[in-house]
Amino acid sequence: MYTTPASNRLHIGIFGRRNAGKSSLINALTGQDLAIVSSCAGTTTDPVYKAMEILPIGPCVLIDTAGLDDEGELGRERVLKTRRVLRKTDVGLIVMEPGTRPGKFEEEIIAAFGEQGVPFLIVWNKSDLEENIEDDRLREENGRVCVKVSSVTGAGIEQLKEQIIRLAPRDWAPVPLVKDIVKAGDTVVLVCPIDGAMPQGRLILPQVQVLREVLDAGGIAVVVKDSGLTESLDSLERSPALVITDSQVFEEVKDKVPENVPLTSFSVVFARHKGDLAEFIKGAGAVKRLQDGDEVLIAEACTHHVQPEDIGRSKIPSWLREYTGRDLVFDVTAGGEFPEDLSPYSLVISCGGCMVTRRELLARVARAKRQKVPITNYGIIISYMSGILERVITPFGDRAREQKNRRRKNARENTYSG
Repeated sequence: MYTTPASNRLHIGIFGRRNAGKSSLINALTGQDLAIVSSCAGTTTDPVYKAMEILPIGPCVLIDTAGLDDEGELGRERVLKTRRVLRKTDVGLIVMEPGTRPGKFEEEIIAAFGEQGVPFLIVWNKSDLEENIEDDRLREENGRVCVKVSSVTGAGIEQLKEQIIRLAPRDWAPVPLVKDIVKAGDTVVLVCPIDGAMPQGRLILPQVQVLREVLDAGGIAVVVKDSGLTESLDSLERSPALVITDSQVFEEVKDKVPENVPLTSFSVVFARHKGDLAEFIKGAGAVKRLQDGDEVLIAEACTHHVQPEDIGRSKIPSWLREYTGRDLVFDVTAGGEFPEDLSPYSLVISCGGCMVTRRELLARVARAKRQKVPITNYGIIISYMSGILERVITPFGDRAREQKNRRRKNARENTYSG
């Protein structure tokens, strides 16, 4: 329960009208009183996230949302927040009163599920209030799977879990970070610069996750600051199988690592892990088309204390202006915020996305593609400007070569197809 990061868990969004029994369903699924249950409509006002281990589903996050029929100006804001949960949802549950059929509110959320490709179930809760509660525990209506449950008695809960497992997208879990390219006994050097932007007393999450996966693969991890990289490489009896660096020190690291040693960055690893590496590579090519006055969106997926040396808000804008020679305008979004309308932007640059699910990051990529706005990420854009993009994607083998071929084809067409 405690070893899987929230961003790597199956996210189950629970939607429905006020007092439909969403919170009580969470308690029934987990076997714990996690959510506040009340007969008063509107008890849940904002999305509430519960990281749990639900057997036999495994590590997951249950998202309790405000009622779809919430009223008033404040209610409309709550409904808007509820709809934003769709970006993070792998499987949706629409909770309804027993014997009812989807109405206006349910059909709207069902349509949104369809637009974003989210599988869903209709859950009739409170079946203990019916006379023939064991009839048609699981059935299909109009092509929609419906499960009858009782959060009070637990009836139907196991059937519901089975259906959640059946509907869970096969690709909801991110692809590996490095364990598919690191073999037992390989030495992997992790370059972790320590500067004013680093949190006190610890490494950042991407570094920790990559370190753990190297160890899980049976590799030998060597962790070093950029200033000590040359000495560390010289001290090794054999060349490392891979060097992974923080993207912001590419310029310092690229000349210290011999050409025959594979080199990439934490952010590039996460571009493949959670995003669309090919799309990010293609998006980086938009840099050469930027003009004076063009707006660039820096999309951070978490909220953090901004330091003077912040990579997204300070360094990348400075490097882009210097590289392009253009007077660019930068906008920043953080956390769960991401614009619905991307038309003002000539380029979107995403962080690695270590704090969000793969579905949420891919939803951002899909939105950019639909609106024909190039999108890339920190590591890809920095390696592009450093002239080593081809080098840093090479460690990913055949998939990287396929993506490079796609990028060359797109370059020949000289258009951004989106």
